[in-house]
Amino acid sequence: MAGSKDVLSDPRTALARRELSSLSREKTIVLALLIQLFVASFSSFLVVGLTSLYDPGSVASDDIVVGVSGDQRDALEEAAARQDGIRVRTYRTRATALAAFQAGDRDDRVDAVVHASTFDGRIDAEVTAPQSSIRTTVVVQQVRTLLEAVERNERAVRESHLTREVVPLPQEVPASPYFGFTYTVLIPLLLFLPPFISGSVAVDSITEEIERDTLELLRVSPVSLVEIVDGKAAAMILLAPAQALLWIGLLAWNGIAVSNVLTLLVAVTAIAALVVSIGLGLGVQTAQRRQAQLLYSVLVIFVFGLAVFLPEHPTTTVAKLAVDSASVLSYAHVGGYVVLAVVGYALLRSVVGRVDAENL
Repeated sequence: MAGSKDVLSDPRTALARRELSSLSREKTIVLALLIQLFVASFSSFLVVGLTSLYDPGSVASDDIVVGVSGDQRDALEEAAARQDGIRVRTYRTRATALAAFQAGDRDDRVDAVVHASTFDGRIDAEVTAPQSSIRTTVVVQQVRTLLEAVERNERAVRESHLTREVVPLPQEVPASPYFGFTYTVLIPLLLFLPPFISGSVAVDSITEEIERDTLELLRVSPVSLVEIVDGKAAAMILLAPAQALLWIGLLAWNGIAVSNVLTLLVAVTAIAALVVSIGLGLGVQTAQRRQAQLLYSVLVIFVFGLAVFLPEHPTTTVAKLAVDSASVLSYAHVGGYVVLAVVGYALLRSVVGRVDAENL
């Protein structure tokens, strides 16, 4: 009991509560939280519309008709027979196919033209698609899938004539685009936004204290600058996993199961600690909101961009954990994020401890 009383009476705890209560007055932050809440609450409905941008071919209402010509038209017709959402109509010449395409006959329409012919041992395909329209993206997506199928078939045929063994093509696996979008885009988006928002709020919090001279009022009580930063950091860091847990709960309510919740929350907390440390450090060093926010945005984007050099990108780690297909490497990355967070926060306290609060 004595230990819990000490924690509650700790000035850093009071500062953390003060920071959390003040968030309700930040209209930008409240709006960002409401947007995330809307996305998580109605994810099962929104995913259909968003998937149309991620994979337009998944929402095609009727078949795409492609006029094909050239000496490889049979190969195109064979590939289309095994593809859903597309039909081909063969023409003897490209001119006749283009005439049908340009006629725009509603009952005998042609949505695109593919003229495929053999040139120097290679298949040369020339595609004519409609100009900007609502249907254009879907047409292009389906034609691209058709050409990829022809390429796959041609590779399989020519492999038998090669004298050297080649890398085998992976088997085609039918998968729902909604599944891929949910776990590779939607869930990482909802889990990475809270840490970045926490870091941005931390920048505003410390710089506003400095610019409004309220930091000096806090220091009238027996609280050091390091303890003030500790209190602000604790509030912002804990806010991120709380949001992430809420979003995961709302996704589950929408029928989207998320595995390894505890590990995901550890990863979110670690990333939040790292970016909050960056934000508070820049805020104390610059003492100016605009400058600190600009530097924070650039630095976070730069650090996140460097993640492409990791063996596994953070979004990939989150997706694999959420879908319960994580490897040892995935868990190792989460452990690495925790180590980086501890080092980053220790560095923040070291930097703040050397700052002369009287000069802020």
